[in-house]
Parts: sequence; structure tokens; C-alpha cells
Amino acid sequence: MNATIRPLTGDGSPPVEGAYPQAVEVTAPTRWLYLSGQIPVAPDGSLATDFTGQCEQVWSNIETQLAAAGMTLDNLVKVTTFLADRADALENRAVRIRRLAGRQPALTVIVTGLFDAAWRVEIEAVAAA
Repeated sequence: MNATIRPLTGDGSPPVEGAYPQAVEVTAPTRWLYLSGQIPVAPDGSLATDFTGQCEQVWSNIETQLAAAGMTLDNLVKVTTFLADRADALENRAVRIRRLAGRQPALTVIVTGLFDAAWRVEIEAVAAA
């Protein structure tokens, strides 16, 4: 039996911007996958200089790790995004919404310093199957 993943937002919740639920219910998972923070570095070691390129690369890296476990973006239940600059928040949202294509994992976005000063975004995630 595969897990059932259901986005939830309770009555009386504050409004959200960016198409995400307040909670995600997971029923009957048989496997959990915890993705380390995925960085904006391509397999060839290159790093895009613009935020959109870095964010796209992070999402590609996430999909690579999910595929290694036989999972897809459909299995995501929690995504935590770390941004180096609050100014990238709207572009981050746009890339995330496009890449998730209607999927709604629980979501947290944190503005903070990142390990490498050249990185503008890092994303960790949890998936269930």
C-alpha cells in the first residue's frame, strides 16, 4: 500500500500566498525519504550566477534524489527553503509553483546565510511513499 498524501488547511487559518497548505496529512507510508539540503550546483560543478538558474538547479537536484529512491515530486510532504536574500522570495515562489505544478507539500521559507556565499538558495525536503 502506498502512502496517501493530503494537503490540509483548517477553517480559521491565516491566508497564504504561494499555493501551499497549512498542513499535510500522510496516511500509511511504507517509506520515508529525507533529502539533505540540495544546493544550486550542477552535476558538472557549475553554478548559475542568477537566482532563477540556481533555483531551477536545486529543483532538478531534488528530482534526481527523489528518482534515486523511486519517487517523484508527488511524494513530497515537506519542503524547507533557505534563501540568502529576501529579495529573491517572489522569484523563489514563482519557480516553486511552476516546478510543483499543483502539488502542495507543507512549506517553510527561511531567510538566512548559506554555507557558500555564492549560493542564493538551498532546499531540503521530506518525501513519503
